[in-house]
Amino acid sequence: MVDEVAVRRAAETAWTVYRAAHPDVDTQDSRRCLLERYLHRRGERRESDTEELASFGIAHLRRLPQDEC
Repeated sequence: MVDEVAVRRAAETAWTVYRAAHPDVDTQDSRRCLLERYLHRRGERRESDTEELASFGIAHLRRLPQDEC
């Protein structure tokens, strides 16, 4: 079972960190949705705490191609 609160907090943390490093990225960028879906699936696989999910999210955002989002 997914802890929705943990996923939301992790997504917010990862997105904030990512945007701090990439200030040209809009707050409504499609990568945010990709991040949230990724973290939700990750949370379904096993129990994860917010910090762990956030670190997975940051790593995921770094792997996304910049020109396809």
